[in-house]
Amino acid sequence: MRGGATLYFVRHGETDWNAEGRMQGQQDIPLNDVGRLQARDVAEKLREAAPHVETLDFVCSPMLRTRQTMEIMRAALGLDPQAYRIDDRLRELTFGSWEGLTWKEVRARDPEGAARRKADKWGYVPPSGESYAMLAERIEGFLASVERDMVVVAHGGVARAFLRMAAGLSRQEAPVIDIWQGRVLVFRDGRHSWV
Repeated sequence: MRGGATLYFVRHGETDWNAEGRMQGQQDIPLNDVGRLQARDVAEKLREAAPHVETLDFVCSPMLRTRQTMEIMRAALGLDPQAYRIDDRLRELTFGSWEGLTWKEVRARDPEGAARRKADKWGYVPPSGESYAMLAERIEGFLASVERDMVVVAHGGVARAFLRMAAGLSRQEAPVIDIWQGRVLVFRDGRHSWV
């Protein structure tokens, strides 16, 4: 991020897989009713954090749940729901063959892999998947391109990579921090805060 730009990060609203504790990764799961409410409600928090919201650049992951969140949120702000950009680099990390499983199911089916991920959550690559370190490499260019205040709607994994890269959290802390739905995570001057 350059020139003192502020990034307002919104995680997509809840899906049925979130509610069930399933790893979504790059599976295209839609918002559920709670998620649609969260997308409307987060508009108020965004306006509180950024009273100049109409002037911001809006960028979104290409996944269905993020696009739905963006469009509902923009409509609640009184903005054209379709007037935003898609950036494929903001796609969630993939959990590979673990996608669709709960952590309990992963521990039962792949106890060795689950133990290795627990030991190094930042660096571990699930079978046919992607690590947080790999995700950070993917989005490094995106963060470097941010030149003006921006709203990003993306995923928990992307937020954790941003926390490591834009706010200096450690490899141990970034992948375990809670990323709430229905709130705004603000990145400014190398720090982060929640609204």
